[in-house]
Amino acid sequence: MYRYDEFDAAFVRNRVAQFRNQVDRRLDGSLTEDEFKPLRLMNGLYLQLHAYMLRVAIPYGTLDSAKMRQLAYIAERWDKGYGHFTTRQNIQYNWPKLPDIADMLEALADVGMHAIQTSGNTVRNVTADHFAGAAEDEIADPRPYAELLRQWSTDHPEFQFLGRKFKIAITGSDNDRAVTGAHDIGLRIVRNDAGEIGFTVLVGGGLGRTPMVGKVIREFVSVGDLLPYVEAILSAYNSYGRRDNKYKARIKITVHEEGLDTFRDKVEERFAEIRPQFTGVDQEVLSAIETHFASPKWRDAPVDAFDATYGTDPVFRSWADTNLSAHRAPGYAIVSISLKAHGATPGDASADQMRVMADLAERFGHDELRISHEQNVILPHVHKSDLPLVHTILKAHGLATANIGLASDIIACPGMDYCALATARSIPVAQDIATRLDALKIEHEVGALKIKISGCINACGHHHVGHIGILGLDRAGVENYQITLGGDGTETTEIGTRTGPGFAYDEIVPAVERIILAYLDLRDSEDETFLEAYRRVGMAPFKNALYGDSLKGSQARAA
Repeated sequence: MYRYDEFDAAFVRNRVAQFRNQVDRRLDGSLTEDEFKPLRLMNGLYLQLHAYMLRVAIPYGTLDSAKMRQLAYIAERWDKGYGHFTTRQNIQYNWPKLPDIADMLEALADVGMHAIQTSGNTVRNVTADHFAGAAEDEIADPRPYAELLRQWSTDHPEFQFLGRKFKIAITGSDNDRAVTGAHDIGLRIVRNDAGEIGFTVLVGGGLGRTPMVGKVIREFVSVGDLLPYVEAILSAYNSYGRRDNKYKARIKITVHEEGLDTFRDKVEERFAEIRPQFTGVDQEVLSAIETHFASPKWRDAPVDAFDATYGTDPVFRSWADTNLSAHRAPGYAIVSISLKAHGATPGDASADQMRVMADLAERFGHDELRISHEQNVILPHVHKSDLPLVHTILKAHGLATANIGLASDIIACPGMDYCALATARSIPVAQDIATRLDALKIEHEVGALKIKISGCINACGHHHVGHIGILGLDRAGVENYQITLGGDGTETTEIGTRTGPGFAYDEIVPAVERIILAYLDLRDSEDETFLEAYRRVGMAPFKNALYGDSLKGSQARAA
């Protein structure tokens, strides 16, 4: 993984010192909150409902045991003993005190971490496939390109004050595990007919109040053209994007209003101007970056212990079937550690759990961890012979829930428990759904099902691309939850369709249960997933399961 050089380290230390001074001036009254706000946002510090919140960058979701242990230390030293992993592969601390923020940032700098550009109208943390460098189906590791984009975008003078925040995601496989279609720029690594690696580039994706799927602006951009082409997109957006209305200032609105062809012409014109300025320095930087992402030295060992445990221990077998993914190296597996124990807060990990995961990475995982956009933690390289012991250790610390990709593996934003923008609770809804599913004991029968929950229209819980999406809103002071069906965050990105009227807080869990039970009745085989069944039969039978007699009555009145 990438290690800071002297320039990186000095840059981050200088930012910490600068922000320490700004905090001191806020505390002594030299700066008002309005004056302080843009300064704190440049350093990932929000003011939430009950306290400040510090969002820490984990670039492309990659970290090692030293970084994870430091995150645990920070959680204990300056917060309430836990952190919350987010859908942008960041970690958030929800209870820091303002006088401690500079010390927290200093502690991050000690291990090559920071909170720069995790907020504000700038290029945010570049996210990537959480199986990067390990997946069996990978064309190329996307992380060197993500790191190149991180270095290029950090403190880029032209893009620090964009019309709105700007998000980039990259995947290295035909199977999109980075939700590239829902980003301002989505990059998908491909090979052209000559076998050369390049990128299919999407623009104009995004969720929020106006969800849109990204459109392909170029089928193939070479590695050498990646950085100038991305810069051309940003430059065109910065020049032509709207600034009169913050709700219409995203690139998705620019592409929608201008039309893809018109916007593409502006990008290509800007690209022609920019490209000659890139004289190969970016490729030299990329070559240096790539040396940091060499594969570990794989072990060649028998997997008898795995086979024996798999054959005799049903608890281990259930976990292995659900939480392991195919690795490109023989004898290895990718381990997804669920942060979604039934009834727990999705994405939260205690300091003790962080240390356990750090220890496992150091002992069994070539000292690598990943944070997934689905709010789980990944051990990307574990030899199968070590998996029985890894599972035993995870189980002892509440980290062995066998539900990756199942209905209780729910993405949920912090909602009204923390967020000043939220209009409804998300966390308790996720907890109650997971608890109900555990009581019914049907998750494994249901199979692959992605439920995503947002506590407001900003859609931080990605509800638009959930197979079952839940959006919490305020209706005259009462929480109301809308349901969408058929969303998809993979390479076949699709925005879910609203089912109809929303549900009260005490009605939403039974409503989700009715949808799931209807699916079990509707599917044509045990192999047909929820999404496949929905696409085959459409909305009507699910709507009938949700609304029943009230739907029939409304149809009669309409007739």
